Amino acid sequence: MSTLRTHDGQSAAESTGASRQDAGRAPELTGSNKSEAGTGELVRQATQQVSELMRAELRLAVAELKDKGRHAGTGAGMFGGAALIGLYGAAALLTAAIAAIALVLPLWAAALIIGGFLVLVAGVLSLLGVGQTKRATPAKPERAVDEARQTVADLKERASHR
Repeated sequence: MSTLRTHDGQSAAESTGASRQDAGRAPELTGSNKSEAGTGELVRQATQQVSELMRAELRLAVAELKDKGRHAGTGAGMFGGAALIGLYGAAALLTAAIAAIALVLPLWAAALIIGGFLVLVAGVLSLLGVGQTKRATPAKPERAVDEARQTVADLKERASHR
């Protein structure tokens, strides 16, 4: 991280006696600097310090976004792992259901019953998904467009009555 420098080469923290805890504060000018520096010099210093402060804020924002992105990526990977383990768990439960039915019926009949049930559930879910997809198309905000047209028409009407 770059440090702010005063006109005599000292860092802003050194010239103001700033500690790490108040590094976010703007550097203060000491009494000797006020009498020695003219208005132009003070404006130049203020401009330079504001520029440095903005750069430091941008660096902080970039670092914060990188950190959040890393956490989001880790979280997404954990969700993916949970989905995979959940899939294996569902397969184990289906195997247990087949084995339980196989106590009464032949193994092939138990597997056929569970497989048929799963295909039925998949079919119902796909029909529901098709219905939801049809409701989502076309992908334009129809109500918002209609309201915008109505607003434009109202404004034109009001403008013509004046």
